[in-house]
Amino acid sequence: MYKQIRAVVATDFDAVNQVIVDQLYSDVALVESIGHYIIDAGGKRMRPVLVLLSARCCMYGGQDHIRLAAVIEFIHTATLLHDDVVDMSAMRRGRPTANEKWNNPSSVLVGDFIYSRAFQILVSIGSMDIMRIIADTTNRIAEGEVLQLIHKHNSAATQESYMNVIRHKTAILFQAAAECGALLAGAPEEHRRILRDAGMHIGMAFQLIDDVLDYEGDAQTMGKNVGDDLAEGKPTLPLIHAIRNSDAADAGLLKQCIEKSSPLSDPEELGVQLAKVIAIVRKCGSLEYTRQLAIQEADSAISLLNGLPETIFRKALQDMANLAVRRTS
Repeated sequence: MYKQIRAVVATDFDAVNQVIVDQLYSDVALVESIGHYIIDAGGKRMRPVLVLLSARCCMYGGQDHIRLAAVIEFIHTATLLHDDVVDMSAMRRGRPTANEKWNNPSSVLVGDFIYSRAFQILVSIGSMDIMRIIADTTNRIAEGEVLQLIHKHNSAATQESYMNVIRHKTAILFQAAAECGALLAGAPEEHRRILRDAGMHIGMAFQLIDDVLDYEGDAQTMGKNVGDDLAEGKPTLPLIHAIRNSDAADAGLLKQCIEKSSPLSDPEELGVQLAKVIAIVRKCGSLEYTRQLAIQEADSAISLLNGLPETIFRKALQDMANLAVRRTS
């Protein structure tokens, strides 16, 4: 399905990839090496595609959406570099993380470089309104990362606190991508609002499914280790729901896993823990519960988008909402 979505903006998408490559230039060889390493690893580029579709959906005929899409991807890439250091991750997109291949300081500093390059590109676009949204968004993402850090190993985390974390950490960049595409096109306020809210719903659906896949996905398909969230002590919704809906013994085991787990734990011990956790979250229907919330978010996005003129770009945006909940990686 994603290939069909991307085909709607194929020429634009190719241009975005070229801008990304061009803008990774640096006189410092290590910056280029790490930058190209993480960019070349691929990824779906869903966020920049959201920019392209949003702009085209609002009849944009210029070229600045190409650079704007690159900005969104650079911000996302910078957060990945920083996340992997904070989470002590060893694998992303099927390859060793940059911090695993090089070291933590290099990953953090190159992440800073990519963040700052994104804002250099923004200046060249010349829209203060777009710059304000992107600046506010990156600030909120940082807050989301801190919120997630605060809740690590917190077995008393609630669904409300979880939703607040993913709204800040993940969904807000989807929201900014969709809204800024509309803003660039000079869309009416109503259309801008529709795309902003639809982007938020798509981002929420995407992260909810991401947290489901951490317990039922396949490492080779996902490009990361199954159970990473558990190893990092993240109380994601499947765990929160299972604690709330299991007996005292199972709830106690889940709480202990959240409180005591670590990426540095013995892999065999983690594997045993993960098997027990998966059995409990399945027994409690926690994965299906999380999936149903994701479907509700996607349906909300699709319904909102019906308020835009019917075009192939609107259809592709609605397909992206469906993809967010159907994906397996």
